[in-house]
Amino acid sequence: MAERKLTLTDSESGKTLDLPVVSGTEGDPTIDISRLHPELGLFTFDPGYGATASCKSDITYIDGGEGILRYRGYPIEQLAEKSSFLEVAYLLLYGELPKDTEFARFERDITYHTMVHERINSFMDGFHYDAHPMAILSGVVASMAGFYHDKLDVNDPEQRDLAAKRLIAKMPTIAAAAYRHSMGWPNAYPSNSLNYSERFLHMMFSVPAENYEVNPVAAKALDLLFILHADHEQNASTSTVRLVGSTGANPYACTAAGIAALWGPAHGGANEAVLNMLNQIGDVSRVGEFVKKAKDKNDPFRLMGFGHRVYKNFDPRATIIRKACHEVLDELGIKDPLLDLAMELEKIALEDDYFVQRKLYPNVDFYSGIIYKALGIPTSMFTAMFAIGRTVGWVSQWLEQSATPHRIGRPRQVYTGAAERDYVSIDQR
Repeated sequence: MAERKLTLTDSESGKTLDLPVVSGTEGDPTIDISRLHPELGLFTFDPGYGATASCKSDITYIDGGEGILRYRGYPIEQLAEKSSFLEVAYLLLYGELPKDTEFARFERDITYHTMVHERINSFMDGFHYDAHPMAILSGVVASMAGFYHDKLDVNDPEQRDLAAKRLIAKMPTIAAAAYRHSMGWPNAYPSNSLNYSERFLHMMFSVPAENYEVNPVAAKALDLLFILHADHEQNASTSTVRLVGSTGANPYACTAAGIAALWGPAHGGANEAVLNMLNQIGDVSRVGEFVKKAKDKNDPFRLMGFGHRVYKNFDPRATIIRKACHEVLDELGIKDPLLDLAMELEKIALEDDYFVQRKLYPNVDFYSGIIYKALGIPTSMFTAMFAIGRTVGWVSQWLEQSATPHRIGRPRQVYTGAAERDYVSIDQR
C-alpha cells in the first residue's frame, strides 16, 4: 500500500508540500509536520495542544468518543476488576503483566524502598504546619535528587529503573508524612507486612497510643482509585514530566514538575474542587437551586466533576468508580450530609435532560472525592492521593522517553508584541 500523504498548498507562494500521515496501532491518523517550517517557513498554531501529538508511546490508549481507556492494550475495566495496583504498576513500567516470580520480586523491591532518608523527615519539619500537602510533596520529591545523587545517571537503564521504583515506593510515605505534619503527629514508618494501599492507610491514620486496624473495604477502594489514576496518556502533568525529562533532568526533578502541574484545579485539583463545591451548596434542599445556576450561562457558578475534555460520551473510570463509591458508602455505613448531597446531585445529573443531552456525566473526580471523604481523608489531601497513583504513569512515561532518542521539547509561539523600535533615553520619553 502506498504511503498516505497530505498535500499542502501555500496560496501565497504557490509552493506545495507532501506531509506524511503517521498511523499508530489504534486512533486517528496524525500528520507529520516536521518539514513544514524548513520547506514553507510555516509553523502550526494549536493552543492547548488539543490537536497535536507530541510523542509516540506504547503505554496508554484513549478513545474519548467511545469511552475507551487501555493500559498496554488491557481494558481498564478488566484491570480494575481483576488486578491490583502494584500489578498494574508493573504492567505500565515493563509492558507486560508479570509472572508470579516477577511480581514477587517487584513487590519486594517496592516494599524495600518505602522508607525515606531520616533527614527528609527533618526537611519536612521546615514547612509551616498548615502548608498544603502538594507544596510539601513537590518540594520533598525534588529534594530526593540531593539524597540519592549517586544514582542519577539517566543514561543508565539500571539507575533509571531504581529511581522509578524509589518514586513509586516512597510517594505514599511522603504523602502520609505531609498529612501527619499538618496534624502535629509523629511520623509513622511503613509496615512491610501490609500491601501497598494498606500500608498507606496505616501510615496516614495509625497513632502510637492505640492499635490501628486497616479496613479492608477502605484498602480495596483505595487500590482501585490508584489503578484508575495510574496513567492517562499525555495529560498536562505527564506532558510536563516528558518536557522536563527531554532536557535530561533527573527523574526526581521531572516528577516534582509533574506534581506541580497536577496541583492545578483544572487537573488533579478537580476532586478537591468537587468537595469545595458541595460545601458551597451546603444542603440537599439547595441542590435544585444550584443546578439552576449551573444551567444559567450568565451565572459564574459551575458544577465541578462533570464532563471531561477527552471523553465526549462517558468516562470509563467514572463508570467503574461509581459502583465502588456506592459500595463503600453502603459497607462503611457512613452518614454524612455532604455525601447525601453528592448522591442527590448525581441522581439529577444522570436524569436531567440538560446534563444528558450535553453528556455532562459525573466524572472520576466527582466520585473519587466522595470516596476519599468517606475514608476520612481530608480535602487538602485529595490531590496528593491522585499524585500517588499517577506517579506510576509519570515514571513509566519518563522511562519510555529516556530509553529512546528524543529531542528537547521546544514549542513555538505566535509573537503579538511590538514590532522593532529604537531605544529612547529617559529624558526624551
